[in-house]
Amino acid sequence: MASSPSSNASESLHEDVLQLLDRLPHVKHGELIQLALATIVRMAEDDIDRLDWKICNASLQDMERAFRTFYPYRHVRKVAIFGSARIASDTPEYALAVEFARRVTQQGFMVITGAGGGIMQAGNEGAGREQSFGLNIQLPFEQGANPFIEGDRKLVPFKYFFTRKLFFLRESDALALFPGGFGTQDEAFECITLSQTGKSSPVPLVLIDKPGGNYWHDWNDYIHKQLLKRGLISHDDPSLYTITDQLDVACEAIASFYRVFHSCRYVGNRLVMRLNLEPTDEDVEQLNQTFSDILVKGRIEKSQPLPHEIQDTDGLFHLSLYFNQRDLGRLYQLIAAINQFGTPKAVDTHPERK
Repeated sequence: MASSPSSNASESLHEDVLQLLDRLPHVKHGELIQLALATIVRMAEDDIDRLDWKICNASLQDMERAFRTFYPYRHVRKVAIFGSARIASDTPEYALAVEFARRVTQQGFMVITGAGGGIMQAGNEGAGREQSFGLNIQLPFEQGANPFIEGDRKLVPFKYFFTRKLFFLRESDALALFPGGFGTQDEAFECITLSQTGKSSPVPLVLIDKPGGNYWHDWNDYIHKQLLKRGLISHDDPSLYTITDQLDVACEAIASFYRVFHSCRYVGNRLVMRLNLEPTDEDVEQLNQTFSDILVKGRIEKSQPLPHEIQDTDGLFHLSLYFNQRDLGRLYQLIAAINQFGTPKAVDTHPERK
């Protein structure tokens, strides 16, 4: 029996991709590109609808635009600012967001917003165009790009919320939330969930209200009364965020998070914490006494860069531990304790370089 045209087309596609895959080991990151293309080939062999392919294609285009935009700035720390698009420019919340963005850029951070109005516009206004990113999404209402980021090369349009949110969290080294509606609440809970489950790297999360405001305090009452008291979250989970109505406190919560702690990553089943300051033996012993409950085995130890770590770790010091990957609130407490070690030595590089 003769092969069908669709069968012949599929076989031809498969052969073309195999030839491409054969050349890719010689391309930078070729192994990972092979895996991605192999996934697409498997999808092509399955019976999926045209709409499924449109979703896949649009998602990849979203990611391509964002990767290209952020890549030149990958070594600069950034603060994502969330809040309502409906907050008017003559309100205390708007003025507070403008000043917050101005202060964190003075600290050396860049700012990421959703590019819309309200708090998002305030963030771009305070940071200024050169220090701003805008992650825009087209909605039937209230989501044109604000004038402080419109037309800038760092304005990234997204079709989907999920790809947009991926880059908010992937690119941010701190998260600041001002009062807002369903979208802001969604972002607050997702940020906390990803921190609580270890699906994002530890970052400071600051919930900011106008002086004397009770928006986040009422929210926090719900967290304690309905989640904590019922045992639906851990006792230490509120350590994942800071609530304040003072900009000095908000900015210090972000700056102090990276005072000694630099970053962390898993190498095998060990969590490696990179530090800007070498801890003393006494410091490490104190950490072991205080945080032994989060270890599955062994001790917190000083270590050299491990074989699978990235190469650009010059000037950094390392602690490694077998973290239980469950008590993330306690991990944030460990980071806070590490940041009390002392004053890191002065370096020539930008203070907020990753």
